[in-house]
Amino acid sequence: MTNNLDLVAIGRVGVDIYPTDIGVDLEDVQAFGKYIGGTAANVAIAVARYGHRSALIAKVGNDAFGRYVRRDLAAEFGVNTDFLGTDPNLLTPVTFCAIKPPEDFPLYFYRSPNAPDMTISADDILRPDVAYAIQNARVFWSIGSALSAEPSASALRLAYHLRREFAVPGACHAVFDLDYRPMFWDSEADAHRAFAQTLPYVNVVVGNQKECAVAVGAGTPDEMADRLLAAGTEIAVVKMGSEGVLGKTADERVVVPPVKVETVNGLGAGDAFGGALSHGLLSGWPLERTLSFANAAGAYVASQIACSSAMPDEATVEDLIARNARSES
Repeated sequence: MTNNLDLVAIGRVGVDIYPTDIGVDLEDVQAFGKYIGGTAANVAIAVARYGHRSALIAKVGNDAFGRYVRRDLAAEFGVNTDFLGTDPNLLTPVTFCAIKPPEDFPLYFYRSPNAPDMTISADDILRPDVAYAIQNARVFWSIGSALSAEPSASALRLAYHLRREFAVPGACHAVFDLDYRPMFWDSEADAHRAFAQTLPYVNVVVGNQKECAVAVGAGTPDEMADRLLAAGTEIAVVKMGSEGVLGKTADERVVVPPVKVETVNGLGAGDAFGGALSHGLLSGWPLERTLSFANAAGAYVASQIACSSAMPDEATVEDLIARNARSES
């Protein structure tokens, strides 16, 4: 068994193909860089950068990109790959984007006819070492897009059951990143039903305003956070873009302002936020410090081209927070 894992993440993994030509439409880009991508993989990488022990439950293809992901997750980033399977028939997915700051970053997912990470099955979850990791990791991190198709959806629901019914003392947090991607769903109503069924199984929910509206209905950030709490979660985090981040518990309300950076590529900010949020939970920080740190980590990665390889360490984030505070004073 794999002992003493701080975080186990389940969900998307693949390869990001990002242009080195900034401000250019994708059809005119001449050069690209290759990076590990996928929300679950990026969160596991970010958590490892903060010095924690992380692992990824996912699958890649039996191809060169799959070998690259498996090799660099372990060797370059220190993420445990014991639970990273290989689908013999599907290709490792790739994601292209154009980088046109400050706000235009169109994404193109190449996951057809299916991606290996969506073929995680109940049998994969019931592997003794995988089930043990889900039940014992201090943080279990999951993403909403994994619920959009079978067999991944049933596998994730089984993982939630194992976590809720058999988690050991110290396995404190089950985090649900709503991660609503319309292209993965037949309808917004389908996503709403899947998210609503999931909320009672987790104690931390994080999403932007659109994602939270899909989960619990539209409203103000406070109204949506209150509905998330009423659904059973203990910490509701609503990302409000230029207005900062709202965090709520049963007896605390925190709003942290945005951190100002020059945006280069905003696509990795949410994953960096998630990894830093997990770091705060693992470190036992108060909610305000955790959200301030996560907000700054997201801003830092938004100022870089890459996602996975740009994930910062704690000193880098704290330096950005200090510089931002000086500029505001």
